[in-house]
Amino acid sequence: MLSQSIINDVITAALDTGGDFAEVFVEDRFTNNLALQGGKIESSLSGRDFGIGIRVFKGLQSVYAYTTDGSREGLLKAAGNAAQAIRGEKIIQPAQLQREIIPAAHPISLNPREVEKLRKVDVMKKAYEIAKNYHNSIQQVTVRYFDEEQNVLIANSEGKFVEDRRVRSRLAIQSIAAEGNKMQPGSYGPGAHKGFEFMENLNLEHYANEASRIAVTMLGADPCPSGKFPVIIDNEFGGVIFHEACGHGLEATFVAKENSVFANRIGEKVASDVVTYVDDGTLSNEWGSITIDDEGEKARKNVLIENGILKGYLIDKLGGRRMGMESTGSGRRQSYRFAPTSRMTNTYIANGKSTPAEIISNTEHGIYTKYMGGGQVNPTTGDYNFAVMEAYLVKDGKIGKPLKGATLIGNGPKTLQLVDMVANNLDHGAGMCGSQSGSIPVNVGQPMIRVSEMTVGGTKGGK
Repeated sequence: MLSQSIINDVITAALDTGGDFAEVFVEDRFTNNLALQGGKIESSLSGRDFGIGIRVFKGLQSVYAYTTDGSREGLLKAAGNAAQAIRGEKIIQPAQLQREIIPAAHPISLNPREVEKLRKVDVMKKAYEIAKNYHNSIQQVTVRYFDEEQNVLIANSEGKFVEDRRVRSRLAIQSIAAEGNKMQPGSYGPGAHKGFEFMENLNLEHYANEASRIAVTMLGADPCPSGKFPVIIDNEFGGVIFHEACGHGLEATFVAKENSVFANRIGEKVASDVVTYVDDGTLSNEWGSITIDDEGEKARKNVLIENGILKGYLIDKLGGRRMGMESTGSGRRQSYRFAPTSRMTNTYIANGKSTPAEIISNTEHGIYTKYMGGGQVNPTTGDYNFAVMEAYLVKDGKIGKPLKGATLIGNGPKTLQLVDMVANNLDHGAGMCGSQSGSIPVNVGQPMIRVSEMTVGGTKGGK
């Protein structure tokens, strides 16, 4: 992408005013976005984005600059701009760059860039037809297709020089069911760190039917009661609550500045004994997986909470400086336009010893949330408010009537303490996570769990 000699010159220029660390991030990204509605393609966007980010440290000071000018002159100018904000007495010489070859941990067999657009549209149309024909109350179906190839080169003044290619594919299906003046949505958005082979092997029947089934089921649902209940949260995307309300609080971005309830609590009990919480970027071909992070560190499995005890944080290079700790391979960014910060990859609650049937049968009265919707979280406190896309009443150990309008309200750290049952059916769901370094692909996950008491907001009075 860029020669070692040019990058070495850029790093040297970035250190010219006394910085003690410099980094170059080169990115060349190709994307395809298609949207289908009413059986027809409504939009088709393809693009290429190339740019370079340059970062300089002096102690805990960090300066970031980026440019789309890949010429030697343009790069040296950007490096000089970053260096101007740094003032140090000692000018250091960067270490000699050592190219490191890291085998791709998530190989692909069919690059989407080499696949005709018509084949992509065929997948979308099949998903559309399945979802639309699920039930006569389905009034609208939207199918969105996405693929990207991101090529990066990362080099720094410590001698690191590494390249990586990331290829991802995703299909999102949204159905809307209507009856009279009532409307309800349902959606599913599977994705993977794979090429077009992901689309060829995707179980379209399952995902398209699920999107429509949710919409149709919720159309006939009763209003959800409000109050405090035991709540069963199903596997896969149910993990979004803990991603938002706990995962962000374990990132060095917040911990290093003590803007997290988990700061300075390594070794303390922060969750119930049945909770083990993990971030693992090495999972094969998962949507949130990486071979290396955006600082060039190899992906790894980070156990954050083990049997209720806080074991560690997600740490990027700058956060590590602030905390006096090593990077955990967690420095991620949306693109060259963002400096990296500590971020999640595939974050999940590990399997427990119960079965889903045991959790349900042992719940006399409560709420079962099958699919979560969106929500809001205060990362400093962990307070959250999440909509539920599909919920049911649990009575006498059995799943009963569907409920609509449910919201889950609470505090992430407190909720962790109230998890009293964890099943053995771990699964992951694909999503996009936004934070200081932009929007990045992540997985959230968990087995079915039960929280002994949660505040449920609804459109009907209490018990």
